[in-house]
Amino acid sequence: MIHSLTTASTLKRISNEALDQLFRKARTHSAWLPTPVPVEELQEIYALTRLGPTSANGSPARFVFLTTSAAKERLLPALTPGNVEKARSAPVNVIIAWDVEFYEKLPTLFPHADARSWFVGNPALVEETAFRNSSLAGAYFILAARAMGLDCGPMSGFDASKVNAEFFPDGRWKANFLCNLGHGDSRGLFPRSPRLEFEEACLVL
Repeated sequence: MIHSLTTASTLKRISNEALDQLFRKARTHSAWLPTPVPVEELQEIYALTRLGPTSANGSPARFVFLTTSAAKERLLPALTPGNVEKARSAPVNVIIAWDVEFYEKLPTLFPHADARSWFVGNPALVEETAFRNSSLAGAYFILAARAMGLDCGPMSGFDASKVNAEFFPDGRWKANFLCNLGHGDSRGLFPRSPRLEFEEACLVL
């Protein structure tokens, strides 16, 4: 007997509770409870984050977890004044960065073609690809952290050149954006700001 093969996806809609945790009730936190985040949780978050798609599986994102007071103090001078206390009080500050030589790992990550040659000697393509895909990975990181029961406080409002000089003096990695991580204190939340309606932000062609 010849068994028919199905190509139908086995994905099913996740529960409303899960959607609430990831999106509807999730908020950007600025105030934090003093509950620590174990390194094992950071490892689990990364294990989920790395599964997200990137161009040619290039995986250019790099993550620096600042968990000690000494490490955080190195970050604070690069922040705008309004972000200093947000970062200082968070259990973990994360620098989401990108590797300017990410393509050196392509022979392992994407062995189907000579993808490394696409980027060697083409710094503009390297930066465009790495920045876009590390931004994408940063979004996966936020969702992974929320899925693990943690809150996030992604931040701009920092001097990237200062962060790079302090943490990446060899120039190999470059900061994209920051994300505070931990258990947020809901007393520090404002009402959710409005969002654009479908008709304002989308086209169906």
